[in-house]
Amino acid sequence: MGLGVNDFRTRHVTVPLRAGAGLRILHISDIHYVPGQRKKFAWLQSLADLKPDLVINTGDNLSHPDAVGEVLQALEPLRRFPGVFVGGSNDYYAPTWKNPLRYFRGPSSLDAHPKELDWQRLFGGFESSGWKNLNNQTAQLTVAGRPLAFSGVDDPHIARDEFQGWPAPGESVQVQGSIPDPLRIGLAHAPVSAALATLAGSGAELILAGHTHGGQICLPGGRALVTNCDLPRPQAKGLSSVQVPAQSVPGQPGEPARQVPLHVSAGIGTSRTAPVRLFCPPEATLIEVQHETT
Repeated sequence: MGLGVNDFRTRHVTVPLRAGAGLRILHISDIHYVPGQRKKFAWLQSLADLKPDLVINTGDNLSHPDAVGEVLQALEPLRRFPGVFVGGSNDYYAPTWKNPLRYFRGPSSLDAHPKELDWQRLFGGFESSGWKNLNNQTAQLTVAGRPLAFSGVDDPHIARDEFQGWPAPGESVQVQGSIPDPLRIGLAHAPVSAALATLAGSGAELILAGHTHGGQICLPGGRALVTNCDLPRPQAKGLSSVQVPAQSVPGQPGEPARQVPLHVSAGIGTSRTAPVRLFCPPEATLIEVQHETT
């Protein structure tokens, strides 16, 4: 039997990293809210019971022009926690009906004259709660006593991404008389390979994205048929990695190849023009950072 749009799940994963051990990150993405979605509203509010240290929202919160107020209400309990966010195309533009089979021909694209949504009000609501806007921006936070550096890009799926580097070392927050090296976390809505390579190659130690809906229409076992971008289908949801090739500098020690953990959310909703999920339940993910062992 397939799984539907209201079979909400919370997945728990662990990721070993150089720093930040014990940090609990709630990753939410692709809510695609439509007014009146009461089951989704109640489930979103219940996520605050997880008591995360940090909320990361990787975009596509909206799927209706009138959804902003209600989705901000649904997320109000989570907005009491520290958070960061980037936008997705469906925060900026309303969805239009498309034949779902077209995704087998390649990633979707914007209509010639898309209807703009009230993304300013949405992002302003997040920022008024203290969440950091990472659309082509950087930020540094100390969360649960752990210094974190963030770099985010606006949605690569619609070519809004402009990587801005990382916070300058002078922006670090002093903790217990020292300035520790912060854990670097990169964000993008769509896990487009070029954006992932830029974040990983620049020093990101963890990257989070959404957009794929985990494939949305999957084969039994959750095997994705499409990702709506150039991400390989086996990476459509959950933890995988981005390969950073070895780098050599003449006359200097080179950098070995490394793997940067990538978490792609399967998403919480669907576009209102394609309200179905098959073998791919809607979900949020609680990521717990563990100390990396060598």
